Amino acid sequence: MDLPHSQYLPVNKLASVFTNTSATYKFYWFLAILELVEEGNVKISKKKIFARMISNAWYTVNYFHVSFGKQDLIQDSVRAIIKIENLTINENRNRINSILENTNNIQTIKALNHFDKNVPHWFISSWFSGTRNEIYLLSQNFDYGCLYRLEKDHIEINPSWISYLKLNSKILKGFCYWNLSLFLQKRNPNVPDIPNKIYKTIARNSLIKQTNEYWKFVFNELGAIDCIFTNKKLVFDEKKYALDHFVPHAFVSHDLIWNLIPIDKKFNSFKSNRLPLIDKHFDKFYTLQKTAFEVVKSYSSKNKYLEEYLSIFPDLDDSGWDYLRFKETIQPLITIASNNGFSYMKE
Repeated sequence: MDLPHSQYLPVNKLASVFTNTSATYKFYWFLAILELVEEGNVKISKKKIFARMISNAWYTVNYFHVSFGKQDLIQDSVRAIIKIENLTINENRNRINSILENTNNIQTIKALNHFDKNVPHWFISSWFSGTRNEIYLLSQNFDYGCLYRLEKDHIEINPSWISYLKLNSKILKGFCYWNLSLFLQKRNPNVPDIPNKIYKTIARNSLIKQTNEYWKFVFNELGAIDCIFTNKKLVFDEKKYALDHFVPHAFVSHDLIWNLIPIDKKFNSFKSNRLPLIDKHFDKFYTLQKTAFEVVKSYSSKNKYLEEYLSIFPDLDDSGWDYLRFKETIQPLITIASNNGFSYMKE
């Protein structure tokens, strides 16, 4: 993916910024600048940019548990700041930005200022060679075509670049997200759907269709369903049960029917993104899934949700349900999720 061409700007210099990256800093720094320029900012405080870097990485680190690699301290800063500022995982991005831009907490300021050591000047090192001080000095002259001028506590966007950044902001963001996805996928080879864990918030799709077009048939046939976690009998009442992802949505990032089951609503709030215990919960999960499949198929063999099981059982019509194949699909997902920071439910 190439950057938009310009007859008057050294776009090749900007493109070369991302040629060699050992951390995510450059991506998040540039994304923050693009957002702030879109909002009409020209002289931008570094603290404001650092705050955006943190808020843009917030859900990727705190909710999806994507690893940035050992060298990358953005994830460490995000994890530290959520505790220091007493924030929540699902905090609104605008509120995160506001809090970080205005905080007087010494620990938070220290975490933000860490990025000032290298990121602002190394980002424009394609235009200049030299030490940190030399790059700061050379950036004062816009005749070099540099993206911005460096000051102690802020940057100033080169007027020649403002129109380019605004007109091409969507493409430039796409370029960043694409390359950031590739960068993180290499460090998380077994984690599914990395792109949607970078720029999406934790908002989920509604599961009403799965409820009314699949599980409703099961409730109608069985009358009640035992919660696999609490053993409570559940009836078709949205106030008493919730449709839950057996492997957390924050990890699989999908709503496929083979990972959804009704559970006790109160317990669902407690469970959150905790992982089930294979030895304790899988057999009940498997039995309920198999029963539900058979019930729905008896109602309508054309039910669209039945097709979603083909990703696990490609020859379902011939061989039926295979306990080991289902377990060998679920167990690695839970193991990988655990390795990426998701915690297990307690015994």
